[in-house]
Amino acid sequence: MKSKVAMRSKVALVTGASSGIGEATAQRLAAAGYKVYGTSRRGAKAGQRSFEMLPLDVTSDESVEAAVKEVMRLEERIDLLVNNAGFGVAPGGAEESSLDQARSIFETNFFGVVRMTRAVVPHMRRQGNGRIINIGSVLGFLPMPYGALYAATKHAIEGYSESLDHELRTRGIRVSIIEPAYVKTPFDANFLEPDAKLDEYREVRAAVKQRVKEVMATAEQPGVVADVVLKAAGAARPKLRYTAGGLASRLRFLRRFAPAGLMDAGIRRDLRLDPMLVVKTT
Repeated sequence: MKSKVAMRSKVALVTGASSGIGEATAQRLAAAGYKVYGTSRRGAKAGQRSFEMLPLDVTSDESVEAAVKEVMRLEERIDLLVNNAGFGVAPGGAEESSLDQARSIFETNFFGVVRMTRAVVPHMRRQGNGRIINIGSVLGFLPMPYGALYAATKHAIEGYSESLDHELRTRGIRVSIIEPAYVKTPFDANFLEPDAKLDEYREVRAAVKQRVKEVMATAEQPGVVADVVLKAAGAARPKLRYTAGGLASRLRFLRRFAPAGLMDAGIRRDLRLDPMLVVKTT
């Protein structure tokens, strides 16, 4: 006869679950049998959702501690943490964001992951097992001209996650990074505009913004990422990195095998950064 503990559903905590990738992930995990607690800064009501919602601001130590404490009170364990909460800045030059804005982006996108991890890992260590899945991006292994600060946060998540996985695997805890490319979510509608705009970047800023808008029109749905999260969460031998979607897989392949110069030229061509360098042939 199975023990009561063995029969209980695994407990998942998903940040930024009120919409987009976080909501799709929470729904997919719940459908797979997880007891899911999603979070958002506003603490949205569960409504028609298949999972519970809790208020949580990943930039606040107190808020993080309170949410994790509540899940532990209700369930006595956390088996899976999905760090998804984050935001981006609309295309602009790196110098068009003030230091305060740069700190704000890192406070949510990177230090939010660190806060959540620090709050959950002690419980996973006591359990002797657990999974942490961080939603990264292809921008964690590729540059994004006119998106330098967002790309920097995703590069930071890559390094942090890889180091953390080495530290925790002997404790029965594994860490994975999911790397999507463009995904159709409300995320892009809530971009924070650069707060120190310069006229020198006006034209290229508008051009890159238009290019991103074009690509987003054919972007994949959040469910593509949610499927990969579920795969990583249930893998007997989880990988450190998982790409999500066809474009992300192609970019990872090119980053690994294509010459650096070719990759560099491809990025600039895709964003149309060198229109004056196009040579006309006859």
